[in-house]
Amino acid sequence: MNAFAQLPARLLIIEDDAVLGGHLRDFLSDRKYQVSLCADGAVGLGEAASGQYDLVLLDILLPGLNGLELLAELRKQCPVPVIVVSALGDEEARIRGLISGADDYLPKPFSMTELGVRIDVVLRRVAMERNLRARVEESGGLHLNDAEQIALYNGDDLGLTTTEFRLLQVLLEHREQVLSKPFLYQAVLHRGCGRHDRSLDLHVSHLRRKLRQGGLPDSPVRTVWGQGYTLITEHL
Repeated sequence: MNAFAQLPARLLIIEDDAVLGGHLRDFLSDRKYQVSLCADGAVGLGEAASGQYDLVLLDILLPGLNGLELLAELRKQCPVPVIVVSALGDEEARIRGLISGADDYLPKPFSMTELGVRIDVVLRRVAMERNLRARVEESGGLHLNDAEQIALYNGDDLGLTTTEFRLLQVLLEHREQVLSKPFLYQAVLHRGCGRHDRSLDLHVSHLRRKLRQGGLPDSPVRTVWGQGYTLITEHL
């Protein structure tokens, strides 16, 4: 049973393998999720961007529209959490998935039990963030709307993913303070970090790129070598 049985979460599976798609649908339905299945990338993009779903499971190798292209386009339209599940399990593929806006990446083959846990973790994080009182964090031209999960710089939407928004929010809440990687893993990703885990670094890199694209010539997110990251607000 999933952690949200009182109000079943709505999941969209975008997977062209009919056998795997069926197994995923049955497994997640048994966990009391409401599950929809789509086998085409272009159709899946329209469904994922509709605002009807709480989480998307996305394959990369799809007909109609490549999964990474789909994800990049989806991030322009909707902040719905996305877990990529793909046979492309090497480090480069994982990096591409996270940079494209995935909240998590699970290489095939994977255990259904692990998938279920990862889904619960992402949904729990989203639920906790939605239950926070609506507020707007501001610093200079930077505005973070917690209720809408939108970050603006000088009025322009930065197009952050859910994870990037949370990362920027935590850094802004602790502005000018050095936050360690273990702390950020727990506060942002809600898990511990492994010795070779680069997930946080990738999210930081992606956030910095979007801040630059949004008009900040010098990223306020600074690395403090051997300690962690800090947000400098002097020039915001």
